[in-house]
Amino acid sequence: RFNWSELIPLRLRGRTLGLQTGGSQFLLEGTPFRVFGGSVHYFRVPREYWEDRMLKMKACGLNTLTTYVPWNLHEPERGKFDFSQNLDLEAFLSLAAKNGLWVILRPGPYICSEWDLGGLPSWLLQDPEMHLRTTYKGFTEAVDAYFDHLMPIVAPFQATSPFCSHQYKRGGPIIAVQVENEYGSYAKDPNYMAYVKRALLKRGIVELLMTSDNKNGLSLGLVKGALATINFQKLNPGLLKHLDRIQKNQPKMVMEYWTGWFDSWGGPHHVFDADVMVNTVASILKLGASINLYMFHGGTNFGFMNGALQADEYKADVTSYDYDAVLTEAGDYTSKFFKLRQLFSTIIDQPLPLPPMIESKASYGAILMHQYISLWDVLPALLQPIKSELPINMENLHLNRSSGQSYGYVLYETVIFGGGQLQSRNNVRDRAQVFVNTMYVGVLDYNTVELTLPEGQGFRQLRLLVENRGRVNYGLALNEQRKGLIGDVFLNKTPLRNFKIYSLEMKPSFLESLKHTAGWSSVPDYFVGPAFFRGRLWIEHQPQDTFLKLQARLIFHSPPGWEKGVVFVNGQNLGRYWRIGPQETLYLPGPWLWKGSNEVVVFEEHTAGRIIQSVDIPSLGRSQYVD
Repeated sequence: RFNWSELIPLRLRGRTLGLQTGGSQFLLEGTPFRVFGGSVHYFRVPREYWEDRMLKMKACGLNTLTTYVPWNLHEPERGKFDFSQNLDLEAFLSLAAKNGLWVILRPGPYICSEWDLGGLPSWLLQDPEMHLRTTYKGFTEAVDAYFDHLMPIVAPFQATSPFCSHQYKRGGPIIAVQVENEYGSYAKDPNYMAYVKRALLKRGIVELLMTSDNKNGLSLGLVKGALATINFQKLNPGLLKHLDRIQKNQPKMVMEYWTGWFDSWGGPHHVFDADVMVNTVASILKLGASINLYMFHGGTNFGFMNGALQADEYKADVTSYDYDAVLTEAGDYTSKFFKLRQLFSTIIDQPLPLPPMIESKASYGAILMHQYISLWDVLPALLQPIKSELPINMENLHLNRSSGQSYGYVLYETVIFGGGQLQSRNNVRDRAQVFVNTMYVGVLDYNTVELTLPEGQGFRQLRLLVENRGRVNYGLALNEQRKGLIGDVFLNKTPLRNFKIYSLEMKPSFLESLKHTAGWSSVPDYFVGPAFFRGRLWIEHQPQDTFLKLQARLIFHSPPGWEKGVVFVNGQNLGRYWRIGPQETLYLPGPWLWKGSNEVVVFEEHTAGRIIQSVDIPSLGRSQYVD
């Protein structure tokens, strides 16, 4: 049994040794130590709930928190950094220390994490020769500039007094730092991992370094001077022995024990059996290994930040990152929590804290969408087009201090004469609604690369509304993640030219302007988008968490509604919805609501509804057990 009651951040004074590898076990300040960790990502959880999630980690029996650091949120435009509000990493680390949790920091620069481009900023792809995750000069110069801003937050170089750094040896909670992430599954440059390691060390990182890989990538992801750790869900025979063979007489650690799995649009909601999970955790602990539960609490891919996979076909991840984790998307307990708490209580020689009370959820009922404005009416009022002879991909649009457009939609307009065969030649990324004037024709995507445009008199406008559904975050295709139109589109085998290009990033400034624009009208009984809809959610008392369900029908015989789009509440982008599922509700955190009137805006691409339902129970769709 373990007793680490004195080995907590705010009690440990006179630190000198840090987390070390003493043969086959970890030592913390010379005392045998095991990492019982869990992953919580500050950027996926409202700041007001950070402490609640940490207290639940402690109550489960964990002693360490792991988090990624998303470069694309912290440097959304080249040279423009953001570590404020929900991105206040320093506050998150301080809160972990206050609540008695050690931290393993995973600063990337690549993080995977089912996050757009694995956390890399899309403006890197402006360079047509870019080689991500290599020692290509254009990439390393950008990483160096980012680390020059990030590392002084984590490890101030002039740290001369206690508690002026977040590293263990300087009085903080960080006991280890991960070098990159799962590089063995990419492994395009044998010099890259050594470069990342040097980049960390030269900026003042003094704690234990680690790498993290699955079994197949383990040997290719090593770097001298960093402890290798392994990721898996099934404890297959010989898995940890394989880790032993890779690095002899070192502590064994499972950096990612996958407590569930993520979901993709059009697929099932993945569920991983709680008993199987807990029994595997128990087996890992019996083998003397340390463990990190990925995820302890998944949270949400708010906004347009979800990632995607591309193996046989492109599959974008859903908005929810519930992950069937130990806590739900909204932070509630699951059976996994209580089973794990029982397990850890048998091996920790001190009483575990009582689990905090769960936050009540609210069902606010029906929200009526009372006004709408067509996208076509918004364009002249709010958006200035970029004029170009050739189509320009999203990242290379001259916007955002020359950093391009990262997320959302792009509308391409050109003039055509007559109809015929419209061919994308697979240059649409990822999904384009096609219109002639305002008449909807169809969709071009990875599966549909040709449409027939109807004949008509005179010159007409051809419009392609292209959605970036999320950049691939894992695999070998990272360099090919430019979005929008990435090449020519052809009409009757002739490439289209002379475009007006409208950027639809849907940032808060755009939503604020949209609120005050003229042209809002009463919602008709039936309307086909694309259009913006707005309504009001009135709250009498202290706001609570809720879930928004977009109803398919207002009454039984009415046309179906709310097919595909995005929901905003008080300017906050809750994320995407899509009728194909599996996800059926969007999580709306209570701290983002106000007492009184709350504005709800829906951007619907296709068929609109009239109401949104606020419910107190989430629906993540049809379930399928992970084998």
